[in-house]
Amino acid sequence: MLLFHRFAEDSARFDDDDLVSCAGLVPVMRLAEQTGLTSMLSEKVVIAAPRIKSGSANPAPELATLIAGMCAGADCIDDIDLLRSGGAEALFEGVYAPSTVGTLLRELTFGHAMQLESVLGDHLLALAARTDLLPGAGVRAFVDIDSLLRPVYGHQKQGASYGHTKIAGKQVLRKGLSFLATTISTDLAAPVIAGMRLRAGKTGSGKGAASMVTRAIGIARASGAAGQILVRGDSAYGNHKVVRAAVRAGAQFSLVMTRNAAIQQAIAAISEDARTPVKYPGAVRDPDTGEWISGAEVAETSYTAFASTKDRITARLVVRRVKDARYLDALFPVWRYHPFFTNSTEPVADADITHRKHAVIETVFADLIDGPLAHIPSGRFGANSAWVLCAAIAHNLLHSIGILAGGKHGRARAATLRRKIVNIPARLARPQRRPVLHLPRHWPWTEAWLMLWHNTIGYTPPQPATA
Repeated sequence: MLLFHRFAEDSARFDDDDLVSCAGLVPVMRLAEQTGLTSMLSEKVVIAAPRIKSGSANPAPELATLIAGMCAGADCIDDIDLLRSGGAEALFEGVYAPSTVGTLLRELTFGHAMQLESVLGDHLLALAARTDLLPGAGVRAFVDIDSLLRPVYGHQKQGASYGHTKIAGKQVLRKGLSFLATTISTDLAAPVIAGMRLRAGKTGSGKGAASMVTRAIGIARASGAAGQILVRGDSAYGNHKVVRAAVRAGAQFSLVMTRNAAIQQAIAAISEDARTPVKYPGAVRDPDTGEWISGAEVAETSYTAFASTKDRITARLVVRRVKDARYLDALFPVWRYHPFFTNSTEPVADADITHRKHAVIETVFADLIDGPLAHIPSGRFGANSAWVLCAAIAHNLLHSIGILAGGKHGRARAATLRRKIVNIPARLARPQRRPVLHLPRHWPWTEAWLMLWHNTIGYTPPQPATA
């Protein structure tokens, strides 16, 4: 591709007052308005004793400004200035400067973060009522829980400490801040965030998990998950508190168990004839028997977990084994065993495949790292807690506009939605005092964008039935 014109040094000018770089924020913020986001922020986020009154005078619109900036791709406080360029101020009111938003964030404490977590849950319910957020939830839904350590490098980050994380499959010790997240998904729907909580880097992954699982199951039920709910997690959450929380809330569980002597004994007791090959990528069918030929096999046995506590429970211990790649040339195969504890009623091979889909929560983490959680911006722990929760609200909002845009956008990544839907340039015109957005001709995703426009700007709320 070559340039068509010969430009001079002074040919580029920042002088257009009506050009907008992120016109897709118009339907995004209209959806936020229709789902009551600003009113929820006004009702729930209360700063009773601010240190600086001017910085905490209007927390709701300032937080809404931050969430809008995150939807447009902001990954630091200064990026919010994007919302005050060109004709953006003619499209939106109540847009605050980055310095004002930063002052507000420094006023927030862990208690305010809990208020924002309440907003996250209520807004998710409002989005579920407004859009088909969780198709298939009437049959089955999944609550996944996991944690992520984000690295920090400053010496004044409150709560920053050394914690363990995996990089390229290896455990490493890294300085950072950790957040715990729960997501809700279905067989047909991409995950949305039900709860997030920022913690010190050295905090154990399972701390506070039971209460978050209980809350996530409640949100899933209120969002229309009338069918079976399955709680999934790795070994950090295979403990009696999480199992008890799932059972008490009427959900099933599928949790990795830490290898101990009792589990080792249960695995050793499984006979070779009880193992079933699993259809994984690369598996082929035996032309003679029709069975799958795979490097992975699963089997199950009955197991009583937490036998020494009052929460003892007997369920299925499903054990997947795969050949150890380090000993493929050995005379006899060397196996690695991966057990998980579940009370689901699926056949053993299906239960294993369902459990391994717990990795879908990693796509949420990838979205957040590729967006607002690329950095942990503040030195104050309360400010960073609020930042994390605003990122979760922005993630759910972006996912909802993808659903309203239709087609593959309903399962698209946040970066894809920003590129195709949100960050589209437009020129604002007012013929006969009627605002019109002039968008690029031949935009590749025009149909999806206009579908979103129709489903937000052209949306008419259903009228209550008269008696």
